[in-house]
Amino acid sequence: MKVAVLGLGIMGAGMARQLIQKGFDVVVWNRDRAKAEPFGNLGARVATSPADAAAGADLVFAMLADDDASRSVWLAPGGALASMRSDAIAIESGTLTLDWVRELAAAAQARGVGFLDAPVTGSKAQAESGSLTFLVGGPAELLERARPALAAMSTHIAHLGPAGSGATMKLINNFLCGVQVASLAEAIGMAERSGLDVRQAAAVLGAGSPGSPLVRNIGQRMVDRAYEPNFFVPLMAKDLAYARRAFAAAGIELRSADVAREPFLAAERAGFGTRDIASIIELLRR
Repeated sequence: MKVAVLGLGIMGAGMARQLIQKGFDVVVWNRDRAKAEPFGNLGARVATSPADAAAGADLVFAMLADDDASRSVWLAPGGALASMRSDAIAIESGTLTLDWVRELAAAAQARGVGFLDAPVTGSKAQAESGSLTFLVGGPAELLERARPALAAMSTHIAHLGPAGSGATMKLINNFLCGVQVASLAEAIGMAERSGLDVRQAAAVLGAGSPGSPLVRNIGQRMVDRAYEPNFFVPLMAKDLAYARRAFAAAGIELRSADVAREPFLAAERAGFGTRDIASIIELLRR
């Protein structure tokens, strides 16, 4: 199976490595070619454009930051969709708006190309270890054809319904994550200002009713001031904005997302745009 991976950021890089290690014929492309070159040393072909990467591929994965980046890679001149075989499958794994995912699905259908929206849960560690969860929308038949590659990068594949279902679930997921991280920063900040042992406080929160993998992992990074990026600050602000738009279309005013988004925007303005989302706590330490 020949697989193209478009976008080699934190998540795309880990996904591509897993595919290479597990024996797939991999082609990679990244806007900054310097990030793609190391994958050539691992056995992948480094493409010159999205169209070059997609030509002849059975599956084409895109893992990109936002709607604009995704649109450019799939549909702009030199984009992937125009060069794909009619029996190939386009798989969009970014966290994107429902409007764009549905437009992309229609564009793929117009060309006779299969389409799945398959965003992921998990972060850098899960991408690097092949333990992501894929949230898939699209026909079951296409999912079965793509399953070997998806399984190589994940420990769970959830088929949620027709095209757009995976993107919907991803926005719900990231909305809850963003609100938790914003609240956790305030909780840890309060523990510090109150003179509590902050490590003990974080352990109590992680083990108690508020505990979750996110609370435990992000809480530890806040305590350790370990901000090597697993999830960039501006991307969470973007995800909360996309979630707000999706919920509004369903008649739900997402007020908590507006409040939660503000510390991520403030952290970006304060110079934390290239740091991990845990770094938003630093605004409370100043």
